Amino acid sequence: MTDSIRILSIEDEADIRKFLRATLGANDMTVLEAETGREGLRLATSQTPDVILLDLGLPDMDGMEIIRHLREWTTTPIIVLSARGQERDKIEALELGADDYLTKPFAAGELIARIKVALRHASRPKGDAPFVYDYDGLTIDSAARRVRLDGEDVRLTPIEYRLLTVLARNSGKVLTYASLLKQVWDRHSPDNQTYLRIHTQHLREKLKDDALNPRFIVTEPGIGYRLNP
Repeated sequence: MTDSIRILSIEDEADIRKFLRATLGANDMTVLEAETGREGLRLATSQTPDVILLDLGLPDMDGMEIIRHLREWTTTPIIVLSARGQERDKIEALELGADDYLTKPFAAGELIARIKVALRHASRPKGDAPFVYDYDGLTIDSAARRVRLDGEDVRLTPIEYRLLTVLARNSGKVLTYASLLKQVWDRHSPDNQTYLRIHTQHLREKLKDDALNPRFIVTEPGIGYRLNP
């Protein structure tokens, strides 16, 4: 890590801000702090952080609304840090475009590991060999980072895009749940299959794909997914 890594913390709890300041600072990261959602959006626009840490329970705006605003214009990784631990909150945040979700309280080591994964993901497309996928109206141009369906652009979150491109690079091949978790999230734990299920479902919706009669993404029950070649 270098001091060029800029982390935006949108958090109203002083103790959590102090903890993040100490933890991230000890790992050579620069911390930008916002106590409100509006201030967080302003800093996200003006300071171009590398990763955004977002609390959902802010005094002026709900965190879900902030994710929605951010995803209208930026692909900067968003890691939600929230006391809300219910699955429906995690699902909503991920569907809106968050890259990860940590439930408070969390360990410093886990947070740093998640940030490192987010940074690797953010930089990974630059090193990938470009490719073009073209099947039944779906076109993926990785060099242009563009996805089109029946001639129309498809707007995907960073996670959805990574999931689709991993499937496209291996089109026709069944990718196991473990393989997808590793390639998209760098995780092996079966507990994180919820992440995979949520994002696959959301990706299908954007591609107008029916899971029961798939045009693109085929489910191999109990094994994983494959993209039609």
